[in-house]
Amino acid sequence: MYAVVKTGGKQYRVAKDDVIRIERLPGEAGDVVTLDEVLMIGDGAEVKIGAPFVEGAAVAGEIVEQTRAKKIIVFKKRRRKNYRRTKGHRQHLTVLRVTDILTDGARPAKKAAAKKAAKPKTESKAKAEAPAADFKDDVSLIGGVGPKLKEKLEGYGITSLKQIAAMSEEEIAKMDEALELHGRAQRDEWAAQARELVAGKPPRAKTDRERAEGESNE
Repeated sequence: MYAVVKTGGKQYRVAKDDVIRIERLPGEAGDVVTLDEVLMIGDGAEVKIGAPFVEGAAVAGEIVEQTRAKKIIVFKKRRRKNYRRTKGHRQHLTVLRVTDILTDGARPAKKAAAKKAAKPKTESKAKAEAPAADFKDDVSLIGGVGPKLKEKLEGYGITSLKQIAAMSEEEIAKMDEALELHGRAQRDEWAAQARELVAGKPPRAKTDRERAEGESNE
């Protein structure tokens, strides 16, 4: 049995146990997702075509990993205008293993397999990650984050250093792309800076350090 499914504006012909790379879907490795926009299902000589989608059909898959495609370069030029712009782009992708092709309204199990148990943190690591009792929870203490950028972060839902400190590389990249920071969050190591500030260390940027010291003396 195979199916033609639509996701991310593209169509894929899939069968059970196929591994496909599709545009980013929310979830973590091990999660099961359902693609409901099934355009066609084939089983031997029997073919069912949707109008536009096959009623009650779905494709279930397990997320293998969240990744990114290779970088592409976008170059724009306007003749006789002295206009040239070069930008890079890496598309966020989800690697999905097809676990089942469902029909007649059937639904998949919530989890295809139990996730590996997280390794227990060592005492020293847990102590290092514990926030300092007197740390100042202000995202503008991160080097290069001024009032305008702080406002953009608040609009994205980031209001605390603890949030940034807990973000993974993929989450940082997603935020960077959403806020059009052009790689700034990764380049300036926002997550590492946030972890240092939460642990009670002074800000990296000299101006921010002086400001924090001045506020503490008031």
